[in-house]
Amino acid sequence: MKRTKPWALMLVAVLLIASLAGCGGGNNKAANGGGNEPAPTTTNSGGNSGGETTEPAEKIELSFWSLGTTNYEELAKEYTAEHPNITFKFQNTADQTAHHNNLTTALSAGSGAPDIFMLEIAFMERFISNQDKFYNLYDLGAKDIEGNYLDWKWKQATSVDGSFQLGLPTDIGPTVVYYRSDLVGEAGLPTDPDQFSAAIDTWDKFATVGKDYTAKTGKPFTDLTDLVYNSVRDQSDGQIYFNKEDGSFIGETNPQVKKAYDFTVRGIQEGWIGNWILWSPEWQNAINKGDFAVMLGPAWLAGTIRNAKDTSGKWEIAQMPEGAGNWGGSFITLPKEGKHPKEAFEFISWLVNKENQLKSFKDSGLFPTIPAVYEEAAFKEDKDEFFGGQVIAEAYAKAAQTVKPVYYGPLHDQSDTIIKNALKNVLEKKADPQKEWDEAMKQIKTLVDRS
Repeated sequence: MKRTKPWALMLVAVLLIASLAGCGGGNNKAANGGGNEPAPTTTNSGGNSGGETTEPAEKIELSFWSLGTTNYEELAKEYTAEHPNITFKFQNTADQTAHHNNLTTALSAGSGAPDIFMLEIAFMERFISNQDKFYNLYDLGAKDIEGNYLDWKWKQATSVDGSFQLGLPTDIGPTVVYYRSDLVGEAGLPTDPDQFSAAIDTWDKFATVGKDYTAKTGKPFTDLTDLVYNSVRDQSDGQIYFNKEDGSFIGETNPQVKKAYDFTVRGIQEGWIGNWILWSPEWQNAINKGDFAVMLGPAWLAGTIRNAKDTSGKWEIAQMPEGAGNWGGSFITLPKEGKHPKEAFEFISWLVNKENQLKSFKDSGLFPTIPAVYEEAAFKEDKDEFFGGQVIAEAYAKAAQTVKPVYYGPLHDQSDTIIKNALKNVLEKKADPQKEWDEAMKQIKTLVDRS
């Protein structure tokens, strides 16, 4: 299977690509501490002390297709106040699939694309394999600010040969261990985040603690197979199911994929993984009732936990065994249909600089991709009473700096679903784990051959 597909074929594949709500450690800091200063733009000052005629700055409107809840419209107004010749026209949606499909359609038609497009990581492969449709941000000055960002996050939008940068990083979803401190305390486990992290800092220790918890309480230690599998899978060394050089399927021989599968099977067979379905009403109810003690998930999953208002003050956050993964996050890209790439790049580099990432975190919960933000007093000042008074921003920041870069590949979602269906059969039908693994590998190979 070739890594790059013709653009026309990508349009056919649009409706087959599922949305992730999805992965990735370095934290190099530039001397400016992560502040991306745009080059000065010309404005009409109205004065002329030198006796020369000053031409008014060109009036430019930049269209911006944004995704989800951000403070970008407010920040754009701030930018316009400083650059009166630059205005913005926003189109915002919460529907990830429609958002990206609309861009695919526009790029395929050769018209209708915006100047600025917010690209979610789950759709990265669809567009980076057609990078000719976008401006290379390295050509516009991105190399000068690259060192400000988490290395693994930056690389998610970099071509395999390292010559093309598709987007600037906006936010991330580092994974952590959410746990009910009251429930683990009743089971004789440490409740302090650092001590609980130490008690489960390897997957073997996690399984031992989980098995003991279930034996003492009669309840699952953690909620469901998908989140356990994801957590181990995302610790793969650079690539998961597909080779980032040639796109070939490597999931069958990647030891971390098999480790993730076998570990999840272990949890099923030992009884410490529950049988809930992610996002189901039953799962939401189980969170509220305390039917399990631990959830493995990204920073944004805290929003779901907060819906269980009766559990306020009972949750805390520990670190993931053997290192965090990442689930979610976006990039700001510049489609080539845009006629003002210089001005658009100056704006987006300002939009996601250190100061504005802190604002976006405070205002909209977008977790920063610039490590220098993590050292700001304003970043660390808020104790979260829902999470036992813990400064949860620090917990996420610690996790973010242990993530490793991981390549997904265009068939990641479909391959992942096949393996998770195998695990579901082991859980619900008591199917033979090895037979389910073999059948899953066979199905993925067929998928690859037909792609």
